Amino acid sequence: MELFLGLIIPFIGTTLGSSMVFLMKNKISSKLEKVLLGFASGVMVAASIWSLLIPSIDMAKEQKIIPWLPATIGFILGILFLLVLDNIIPHLHVKSNEPEGLKSRLGKTTMMVLAVTLHNIPEGMAVGVSLAGAISGNNLITMAGAIALSIGIAIQNFPEGAIISMPLKEEGNSKEKSFIYGMLSGIVEPIFGGITILLTSLVIPVLPYLLSFASGAMIYVVVEELIPESQVGKHSNLGTVGFAVGFIIMMILDVALG
Repeated sequence: MELFLGLIIPFIGTTLGSSMVFLMKNKISSKLEKVLLGFASGVMVAASIWSLLIPSIDMAKEQKIIPWLPATIGFILGILFLLVLDNIIPHLHVKSNEPEGLKSRLGKTTMMVLAVTLHNIPEGMAVGVSLAGAISGNNLITMAGAIALSIGIAIQNFPEGAIISMPLKEEGNSKEKSFIYGMLSGIVEPIFGGITILLTSLVIPVLPYLLSFASGAMIYVVVEELIPESQVGKHSNLGTVGFAVGFIIMMILDVALG
C-alpha cells in the first residue's frame, strides 16, 4: 500500500493543480505565477539535496567507494540525460512562441503539454529510485523518507498543474480538455517510478549513482526553466520568496520524516 501511495501521490498533486482550471475564472496573475514557479524550484532543489545527493554520498561511504564519486558521475549523467531529451523532444514552453527540440508538425497544445511532461520525467525517476532504496532494506533510505519525497514532489506538482492547465484554456481549449491535458502531463511520474521499482534488483548495486542521476536531472529542470521563468520581468523578488518557502518546506519534510 505504501509503495502504491508513493507512486501515485505526485500524480494526485498534478491532477489537483490541473483542476484549478474549473475554479479560476481568469488566467493566473503574473505575480502568483512567479511565486508558484519559485516555490516549485525550491522544493525540487531541497529534494535533490536531502533526498537524493546526501543519501548517494552516504551509500558510497557504506560501499567503501570514494564518497563524492557516484554523486558526481550520476549528477553529470542526469544533467546530460535531460539536455539530450530537451534537444530531441518537440516541446513549447508557456509564453514562448519558439518550439524547442526536433522539428515536428505537432500542435501548439500538444507541445505545451510535452514541455511539462519532460519536466516530470526526473521527478518520477527520483520517487522511483527512493522507493526502490526503501524496499531494498537500505537503512539510509526509509519508506517514510521516500513518502516524504513523494509528498514534496506532489506539493510542487500542484502549482505546475495549474500553470499548464490555465494557459491551455487561454489557447482556446475547453476547461475539460485543459484539465485532462494538464493531468496527463503528470502520468509519466508513476510510470517512470514503477519501471524503476520493477528493476529494483538491478538498481541496488548502482543506487548511489541513480540517486545522484535523478538529482542532476531535477536540477537541470530548475536551472534551465523554472528559475528563469520566475525571474523574468517585474516582481522577480516574488519568485525568490517562493523559492525560499518551497525549499524550507521540503527540507523540513525530508528531515522530519526521513
